[in-house]
Amino acid sequence: MPRRATKIVATLGPASNMPDMLQAMIAAGVNVVRLNFSHGKAQDHIDLAALVREASRRAGREVAIMADLQGPKIRVGKFAEGKVLLVPGEKFVLDASRAEPGDINGVGLDYKELPRDVKASDVLLLNDGLIVLTVDRVLGEAVHTTVKLGGELSNNKGINKQGGGLTAPALTAKDMEDIKTAMSFQADYVAVSFPKNATDMEMARQLCNVAAAQYKHKPGLIAKIERAEAIPNLAEILRVSDGIMVARGDLAVEVGNAAVPALQKRMIKMARAQDKVVITATQMMESMILNPVPTRAEVSDVANAVLDGTDAVMLSAETAAGKFPLETIVEMANICLEAEKAEYKEIDADFSGKTFARIDQSIAMGALFTASHLGAKAIVAMTDSGSTPLWMSRHDIRVPIYALTPHISTQRKMTLFRNVRPLLMDTSADRDTALSQAERHLLDRKIVQSGDVYAITCGEPMGAPGGTNMLKICRVA
Repeated sequence: MPRRATKIVATLGPASNMPDMLQAMIAAGVNVVRLNFSHGKAQDHIDLAALVREASRRAGREVAIMADLQGPKIRVGKFAEGKVLLVPGEKFVLDASRAEPGDINGVGLDYKELPRDVKASDVLLLNDGLIVLTVDRVLGEAVHTTVKLGGELSNNKGINKQGGGLTAPALTAKDMEDIKTAMSFQADYVAVSFPKNATDMEMARQLCNVAAAQYKHKPGLIAKIERAEAIPNLAEILRVSDGIMVARGDLAVEVGNAAVPALQKRMIKMARAQDKVVITATQMMESMILNPVPTRAEVSDVANAVLDGTDAVMLSAETAAGKFPLETIVEMANICLEAEKAEYKEIDADFSGKTFARIDQSIAMGALFTASHLGAKAIVAMTDSGSTPLWMSRHDIRVPIYALTPHISTQRKMTLFRNVRPLLMDTSADRDTALSQAERHLLDRKIVQSGDVYAITCGEPMGAPGGTNMLKICRVA
């Protein structure tokens, strides 16, 4: 398989949760498997996680598991006929107190706080913005609206408020139970839906750490940026998260489609500047749910995310429910590879005017600079926690980064880092033995051969977290 820097996140579902299909998808290039907790029961996710681990073992490639929490159910209730056709100009009532199924005049709400979150003249967007309602007035628990943009509205469709402002908490009681489930199989990442600020992410971190303590596990936390309120708080959300997801679906409904591309570029740039990972998601290869090839616009969309420096591109319904899950992975991997052939800026420009206060960070930057100028075949980071490879991966460099770690949890977490290939290796307490083992690792995998130069970083004493303090340039005998 050609070396690809950008990682692929694939969502599991009926189209992809068979052992052979999942194994084939991992072999074709999936790096992270997403379990969508909006669907299924706890045992379903536990079974799927076991399936992923087994398929990964059979494919001979380690992958991470990301548990994606459902978040608050900001949705309409159910209809007597399953759906209604709303006509522009007609009246429609969203009633939090309504118990009976909905009809053409109105429907109940899963989200009971809506009457307190809106006022006259507010605009509500239903079903990903395909239906638009203008609020006329709020009477008790009933929100009276006029249909501005009509269409078919069916059971449990989502509600957004234009410009944001819904008060639903990011973490529900269901999410808290789902975190316990995800930690029972040591999910490598937890994606938090609809966080508005750093407090939401700090609460999620605390819940994850408590649930994972008995397994001696600490998952990475991904903040899904999909609320208008999260945009002004991006810096603080990034500070307390391990990464963000540019969740373009709900975000586009709240801030408007036209605002999303520039926000996506800004979010990717901010995440990289803060040494965090970033996933670009939603409708990247949407047409491949039904078709065996993507549209030209989708190809450009994926390529532009790669050129902006995203760590990963994500597939949702394309692999969960689409007709061509495997073909979608192959197409996406090829697009990433082609986009990565574009010109990289000189690595020197990344370091101009910058200072590094930490020894381990300085060693990481020194390895990048030296390897780039020497034309090294590889950079090897012997790492306990994954911090050094993460810092390296924030900079564009054509030299592949191989991260050697004795911990399988660290190996899995690093599968999301751009341009990093994590490998499992038992590092010896003796430095010279460990360095010799590392070179043997590279030779066995045909990463280097006789005469090649590579850079290697490690720490003394070996195995101390955050202790990277040595850079060595080696030539293979």
